[in-house]
Amino acid sequence: MAQSVRIYFLGGLGEIGRNCMVLEQDNKLLIIDCGLMFPDADMHGIDLVLPDFTFLIENKERIVGCVATHGHEDHVGGLQFLLRELEFPIYGSAVTLGLARNRIEEAGLLKHTDLVTVADGERLNIGPFDVEFLPVTHSVPHAHAIIVHTPQGVIVHSGDFKLDLTPVDNRRTDLARLGELSATVGIRLLMCDSTNAEEHGHAPSERSVGAVLRQLFHEHRDRRIITASFASHIHRVQQVIEAAMESGRKVALMGRSMQKNVALAIDLKLINIPPSVFIDVEKIHDFAPEDVCVISTGSQGEPMSALSLLSRGESKWIKVGEDDTIILSSHAIPGNEGNVNRVIDGLMRAGAKVVHSGVADVHATGHAQADELKTYHSILRPEYFIPVHGEYRHMKAHADLAVVMGADPSHVLQATDGDVVELSDNGLEFVDKIPAHYLFVDGIVGDVGQGVLRDRRVLAEEGVVVIVATVDAETHKVITGPEVITRGWVYAPEADSLLDEAEAHIEKALVKALDDGVSDIESLEREVRRAAGKFVNERTKRRPMIVPVVMTT
Repeated sequence: MAQSVRIYFLGGLGEIGRNCMVLEQDNKLLIIDCGLMFPDADMHGIDLVLPDFTFLIENKERIVGCVATHGHEDHVGGLQFLLRELEFPIYGSAVTLGLARNRIEEAGLLKHTDLVTVADGERLNIGPFDVEFLPVTHSVPHAHAIIVHTPQGVIVHSGDFKLDLTPVDNRRTDLARLGELSATVGIRLLMCDSTNAEEHGHAPSERSVGAVLRQLFHEHRDRRIITASFASHIHRVQQVIEAAMESGRKVALMGRSMQKNVALAIDLKLINIPPSVFIDVEKIHDFAPEDVCVISTGSQGEPMSALSLLSRGESKWIKVGEDDTIILSSHAIPGNEGNVNRVIDGLMRAGAKVVHSGVADVHATGHAQADELKTYHSILRPEYFIPVHGEYRHMKAHADLAVVMGADPSHVLQATDGDVVELSDNGLEFVDKIPAHYLFVDGIVGDVGQGVLRDRRVLAEEGVVVIVATVDAETHKVITGPEVITRGWVYAPEADSLLDEAEAHIEKALVKALDDGVSDIESLEREVRRAAGKFVNERTKRRPMIVPVVMTT
């Protein structure tokens, strides 16, 4: 019997982001991607959401490395946090590692890893894992699918990809190699990107966006143009710069990540732009509006991004007005729609014209749509299939597509975060569960926890009531208070009578507790909380956070 292989899903199966899985072979572990997720609107004060690292930390001695499919934050953004706990090498293309390196270096953690650059088609051993890096086309350059040759056959992880036949850099998804593997050794297991499984047809080519951008630059030739896109979307940035050059404009980069990533792309010769095209953003007022193009970060409406500051009139470089056209060359990530809409509203209030994907084809997705996924399945013809990377509905749609393309329904597994599957001589089956909770990051603090988040929701939705009282420890009498202080429950100046009534009700309960011989602070605070909670709920039908503060003299 051949040795079995296990796969642990830590994130990315049921949400957009947090992509992270682990392969186990010969008692060693190989991580595939370690990404982050942007918070939902109800995650008050949370900056980022990470995979649950419990399993990795508990098994750190068995980890031989991490392979990164590409440089997007939802696939490599978690590495800077995991490297605080562990040390391991990271394998990926020069672009992928360059984008990951920026964040790791900022965190001062480069000493915790070795960054190993791999070439397209390269095959190497990472511990007991025989790994092949297959080139694929995506919205960030030099992405890879990961092919692992195991005792249980070939496992393919598609990475994020699309079948763009005319990519900007002419680097296409290597379907020929996938077809060769399928026709010879066969594909035992496929794990494939599901993000656009519900979208019919084919994703438009990235080159098609370039044509739209050139047309927009022509139509708005008498105005200053400000564009926004993901800083990692090097080919989109390249096409914006080319459109600006064709119209005789200088280019200013705004936002630290945009400046860093363009410098990286020039250094790696991904784009070839004369240095004379660029000007410092501080000097854009030395040029006429029609002679300038600004490329900014903030296409997702991040509150402190360059574009958000522009929309609020808080940018120290540019004041948006009626002479400006803003091009948002992106789609809102699920959950970010509200932030993006607020930015668009702010820019329009300032008098600017805003062009977004709802009114012009200024964005092309980097993820394969339904017909591309069908093509992929028809070439690979995997024995087993697990849809990955997407919300549950996306993965369900992808599972259905696989069955349409001839997959045995019993060989299609719908896994979710925390599932452990085992590939053995007997087939593929669920065998265990591991922790896969959300790990919240607030500032530099990790693992804020569900309790803190729950408290924040209560504070945001119901408010807080603080009751302060002082008692005499010897005489068991109330000396001062109780005083009710509130934020977000009722507006105090308009509710004096209600607050007076609350104080009287709480005082009565506190006096009774003291008369009954209750003397320890914890028990007195419990009585105050109970009395206050009952009063607040009966009179207002609300459930604010109750914070009792009882002091003794």
